[in-house]
Amino acid sequence: MAKKDEPTVNTEVEELQQQIITLTDALQRERADSVNLRRQTDEQIASIQTRVKANVVRELLPVIDSFERALLHVPEDLVENDYVKGVQSVVKQFATVLASLDVEQIPTVGEPFDPHFHEAISMEEGDGDQEIVSEELQSGWRMGDEVLRPAMVRVATK
Repeated sequence: MAKKDEPTVNTEVEELQQQIITLTDALQRERADSVNLRRQTDEQIASIQTRVKANVVRELLPVIDSFERALLHVPEDLVENDYVKGVQSVVKQFATVLASLDVEQIPTVGEPFDPHFHEAISMEEGDGDQEIVSEELQSGWRMGDEVLRPAMVRVATK
């Protein structure tokens, strides 16, 4: 009788070992899927946060432009006025916050014209063949590699 039970026990052990291997493989696949899903979710959240941040900054750019334009037209007799200094402080505060968000102004005057960063409003013909930004009409901004708003510029050939 022992001989009849022996193959059955060995067969059951082999079946159980095969089940363990199968279940272990399934568990490892599930863990890998879970890790991949977590990574994808983290990437999507980061992407959404970046898009939201970029949209908020785009909405604030006209406000910043207005403050800067106001400071360009301060009468000489009010330059040292506390109110004007307060407005200057607000503009500096905006600049600090934008810098902390990795937002920076696009360089313009004296730079080669780049259609990715500059929007040419007018063109001044010169005797050269290189297009150089001669005047900034509205500042442009970028966040990292993304252009939030191209700079509106005048371009001259030099």
